[in-house]
Amino acid sequence: MKATREVQEKLLALQQLDSDLIQIKHKASTLPVARQFDEASSELSVKQDLLVAARTERDDIKHELSRAEVDVEQVASRIEKDEKRLASGLGSPKELEQLQHELGSLAKRRAEVEDVELEIMVRVEGVDLRIKELEEVCRALEIRLDELKLMKEEEIASLEQSMNSTSHARSDLASKIDAELLALYEKIRTSGDGVGAAKLVGNQCTGCHLTMNAAELTRLKSVADDEVVRCEECRRILIRF
Repeated sequence: MKATREVQEKLLALQQLDSDLIQIKHKASTLPVARQFDEASSELSVKQDLLVAARTERDDIKHELSRAEVDVEQVASRIEKDEKRLASGLGSPKELEQLQHELGSLAKRRAEVEDVELEIMVRVEGVDLRIKELEEVCRALEIRLDELKLMKEEEIASLEQSMNSTSHARSDLASKIDAELLALYEKIRTSGDGVGAAKLVGNQCTGCHLTMNAAELTRLKSVADDEVVRCEECRRILIRF
């Protein structure tokens, strides 16, 4: 197969555009801001789950507090009733003595239920503090996500613009290359990690980066400039200019 030096140079330029496209695609798939967005999104999801759990816990504790408050009110009401009865002096001495004993028991009971109520109130305060902290973290993460989303969209838009302009340039250049040579290039590129043509620099192929022996290098120099040659090692089209 033959191709003028100008066409072979165009093929090398086409390879550069294809390499640029590969780099753009790789960059688009490995954007640091995209990774940061995913990490922040995952963290927000975890914190939101913790927030829901904390709010549920607070509701449960408040139910306990309501029951404890009822217990305190009931004991206080009973004490008030017995104190009034005792103060009235109505009843036999034995009944009044029993009433005095009951008031002592009720006082102990009130202390117990008030301690329970206080312990529950402390738990509510602890959960409220945890909820407040989680809400602040979630708000900060939501703001961060909005920022990262905007940055991600801007970078993707820039890469898409580069992709489109490079693709247009590639199509225009490919149309100027002989169909047979282009077909060979595409076949090699598909099976060669995206590289179908490489330049010979000194005694090294820039496709496989292997150094040629003296005999092979002498052979290549003896071949006509318009002859399409391939690297003996990687079989890529070798551009010798």
